[in-house]
Amino acid sequence: QVQLVESGGGSVQAGDSLRLSCAASERTFRGYAKAWFRQGPGKEREFVAAITWGGGRTDYADSVKGRFTISRDNAKNTVSLQMISLKPEDTAVYYCAAGQVYGKYAYWGQGTQVTVSS
Repeated sequence: QVQLVESGGGSVQAGDSLRLSCAASERTFRGYAKAWFRQGPGKEREFVAAITWGGGRTDYADSVKGRFTISRDNAKNTVSLQMISLKPEDTAVYYCAAGQVYGKYAYWGQGTQVTVSS
């Protein structure tokens, strides 16, 4: 029902910043809980950050707390992940996800590659 497309990935050096964006195909996206996941080389997909549909609550994985910030822009039907102080360990394919219920994500994007070199 909702198509998600991530963008903003790329190759950066450790300590740099990067902002990922996820665009939705429908305006109903604004009413969905949204999240970011990632899957690094040889690792399972892991939770990164989430935000409620109204933006009143956010949650982050311990590994990214203080460095990553999830936000939304309802006018543009997007959700972003602002990343600072990137580390090589952050290298992964980042996926945008959304769902009707916080913590339950039925819609997923194709992913965008983030590579952090030391």
